[in-house]
Order: sequence, then C-alpha cells, then structure tokens
Amino acid sequence: MRIVRNVPHYTLLLNQRPPLLKEKSLKHKEFIKTFSVDGNDRLRIRIATEKGKVVNIMVQYEANIAGAWREIVRYDCAHGFLHRDVMLPKGKTEKQPLSIANLNDALQYAEQDIKDRWQWYKERYIKGLRK
Repeated sequence: MRIVRNVPHYTLLLNQRPPLLKEKSLKHKEFIKTFSVDGNDRLRIRIATEKGKVVNIMVQYEANIAGAWREIVRYDCAHGFLHRDVMLPKGKTEKQPLSIANLNDALQYAEQDIKDRWQWYKERYIKGLRK
C-alpha cells in the first residue's frame, strides 16, 4: 500500500484493488475518510473508472469497536448488481438491492446515507453484539 496523500481525516490510497477488478483498462482509487471527532468512524470508498466513466463502486462504513475495525454497512456492485449490505455480528449480512442506475448517483447516495445514519447503523451493530 502506498499512501499518496495523508491529510487529517482524509487519506488517498493507491494500489488497493478489489480482487474482481483487475482489468488493465480500469483505473482504481481508494479513499479513507474519517468523519467522527474521536476518529473511530470512517468511510472507505473504492472507485473504478474506465475511460473516465465510473464502472464500479464500493462505499463502506467501518467503526472501531473494542479496538477492532468492523465493517458495518457497505454499498457495492458485487454479485452483478448494486446493493447495500448491512452487517450483523456473527458474520450475518442483510442484502438490500438498490435501483439506482447511474453509479455516480449511487456513490453520492451511499456516502450521504452513511453520513446521515452512521450512528443508527453503529448502535444497531453494537446491540447485536450483546445478544
């Protein structure tokens, strides 16, 4: 991993490619944005483009809970369709298909949803740990 730019609350990572996106014509970028004051909540964003057009995305909310980073919510195009995965403790996932045709719009929607609802997603995950 090569850190290109490290500014408080924002890191751009290169050479981090999702395993399914290894086509030579695709360009990949990965960003990590810390958005909570205590630094325990962040967005991981991966974007793949081809000839300037977004062809694949992944937006994931990660929380540092009890000293470990945990995936809480992820929007991506894995499995051939755009969907939201809401992670539950003990490895379970709720998959919710989304009908957003434009990946640029999907990218904005995913980031805004997580920024608006991250505390709710986190509380739900933590409650699941207690069961």
